[in-house]
Amino acid sequence: MPQSAVKQDAYYWRLIATALSFSVFGIGGVILLLVVFPLQSLLPGDALQRRRRARLTVSRLFMFFIKFMRAMGVLTFQFDGAERLGRPGQLIIANHPSLLDVVFLIAHLRDTGCVVKESLWRNPSMRGPVQACGYISNNGSAEMLDDAAQTLRDGQTLIIFPEGTRTTPGLPPTFHRGAAAIALRGAQVITPVYISVNPTTLTKAEPWYRIPARRMHYQLRVGADLQPAQYLAGHSAPIASRHLNQQLHQQYTQELAV
Repeated sequence: MPQSAVKQDAYYWRLIATALSFSVFGIGGVILLLVVFPLQSLLPGDALQRRRRARLTVSRLFMFFIKFMRAMGVLTFQFDGAERLGRPGQLIIANHPSLLDVVFLIAHLRDTGCVVKESLWRNPSMRGPVQACGYISNNGSAEMLDDAAQTLRDGQTLIIFPEGTRTTPGLPPTFHRGAAAIALRGAQVITPVYISVNPTTLTKAEPWYRIPARRMHYQLRVGADLQPAQYLAGHSAPIASRHLNQQLHQQYTQELAV
């Protein structure tokens, strides 16, 4: 058996712990939908305060979840530069190698918007959080671009995965131009986050129970800020969007190859 395929790090315990972790996640989402958010809606405050409470609740629960997985021996993680995230009008752009990427980001941000795939509105574990937190559906419409840009102009932080789906293992990320268009319409600053998972796991083609032979490690690194204004200077919006998207693709290809 190749060394890479040898089962290590208490493999069978990790399989049980992974099943337990995702069970906790799913049950927690249903409790949020049926109990927590309805109770929070009874508290005094306007729509903005309710959204902030919901986002803080989800952030804390996501942090509990990843720390629970670490305590159970399922994974380890390191997040370098997380303190630079969460600024007003900041568009956080991240690659998407794994199912848990958004969980790690939201866990480290107390009040952020997020562009998420449309199917989550039909998922009983995620429908409550995405609705209560005011996340934006990535349905590909012009309204989605407008809503995302307005979120940034309103001074919120926004997370987006320009690939639109999880990265195919072994291939560099391919970014759609929607994220660049949103950035140029509304962002005060663009901040890349480079995410790597070793060994590769929880990709689009892998079910949760196909765990790797050894414990997975998540590495998240916050990169240098990009200024939207420099791309708009002397260029039309479509050309500026193309240039920004090309630069992002080159940066991610280089950074993730290290």
